[in-house]
Amino acid sequence: MFAPMQFVNKSLLAAVSLVLATTTLTAQVAGPTAPGAGNARAVEIAIASTLVQSAYLYIGEQILRLSDANLRNQSLDAILNPNTCIQHRANLKQADRQAIVAQLLAAGLLNPADNDTFPGGLITGVFPPVANDNSSCPHLPQPFVSAPGSSFGSHHSYPGGLPVHESNNETADINLASEYHNVYGQSDASGQDFVNSVAIANPTPQNVAPYAPFISGDLIIGAPLWHDWAKSIVFQWKADGTEFPELSIGGSGQAMDDYGAAGDARTGGHHILSLAESMKRGFTPAFIITQASAHSAPTSGNEFKVVNWIRAAAIIAQQDPIAKGYLTKDANGNYRLPALRSTGEVDLIAAGQTNILTEYELHNLSDADFTFSGPAVAADQLVLAQIAPAFGYDSADVPVYNQKFRNVVLANYSAERLYSIYQAAGVAGVQAEVQLLRNSGSL
Repeated sequence: MFAPMQFVNKSLLAAVSLVLATTTLTAQVAGPTAPGAGNARAVEIAIASTLVQSAYLYIGEQILRLSDANLRNQSLDAILNPNTCIQHRANLKQADRQAIVAQLLAAGLLNPADNDTFPGGLITGVFPPVANDNSSCPHLPQPFVSAPGSSFGSHHSYPGGLPVHESNNETADINLASEYHNVYGQSDASGQDFVNSVAIANPTPQNVAPYAPFISGDLIIGAPLWHDWAKSIVFQWKADGTEFPELSIGGSGQAMDDYGAAGDARTGGHHILSLAESMKRGFTPAFIITQASAHSAPTSGNEFKVVNWIRAAAIIAQQDPIAKGYLTKDANGNYRLPALRSTGEVDLIAAGQTNILTEYELHNLSDADFTFSGPAVAADQLVLAQIAPAFGYDSADVPVYNQKFRNVVLANYSAERLYSIYQAAGVAGVQAEVQLLRNSGSL
């Protein structure tokens, strides 16, 4: 464990230390019916990384800032407790899974062709293997701390990439909220709006923490933490250090997703499964919709995407999205986003508009880091393969290369930092940096 810093909450540090110290996973036979055989190795790599540990602690600190007791307690349990129960999987038997997949297909929220092409079929894609399955308390196949941030070769695709990715998104959402507060939420004594250039130029905890009256701190802090939660389930590690594939959910991709018109609402399964878990844990409609907006803001003609993702998650969570307040229906019987914090004086849906909150847009913007992080991984993989022989590794020996070199280097340095070094100092600069990791005994 890295040396605690002054800003780290001591009780949180103790709790996280216990999580890391007691996290043990037994590698199982690889396949669509068993958790990933490489999960245990990923835990080892993540725990040994100061980068990953510090990101994990930062996330824990952010959870403690949540004011809503249920949101805070559920987040502490789901993210910091390696023995948390996956609530949307509790007590589900094979017949239940089949029925849920059938409902998703009937609603046009899965592509039936994927049943023949996705390993294990649609049921495995919607219900990846987990520990203690078919029980009242299924467990994560790997802890949050060891999960990657995306599919292998994409952004943050290394053990612990998930907490690093979420730390960046969390920071982005907080800063975006502060930006809106200082640009759109300031009025002087006479009631005239103004841009608070002093606060913008001198960000401090005192002037970053407050939000404009129309922005909820719990939504800003909580949504980025929950959006990718199910990556612990979806992106499990294979024995060769690569990852399970991910099924697309939330649409059929057959040009009918937009209320029967042309449109493709399919998105990564982790997004939908995370929403299903949030629904089972009793989060508010505003939170659910904010979380659902990560992959697309419900504006500019994209409301149907967010609506379909909520519909799909509600089927998996066995929730009624209308009764729960996540969705409403318009005069044509179409599912739409409800009006929240509205007096209802103006019927936006009837006027062809979307009912939105500012937090939906901010959360969507905060999830945009992949535009740099993805290309950074792609470039780094080429550089690492080139320098690997200098450290005794051959990229052609995939299991050894991934488990001992590629995943270890990225987990300790991050793809973004390595790519920045490459830009400044070329291949020699990256090799020198990796040599420091070798000198420390971590490689």
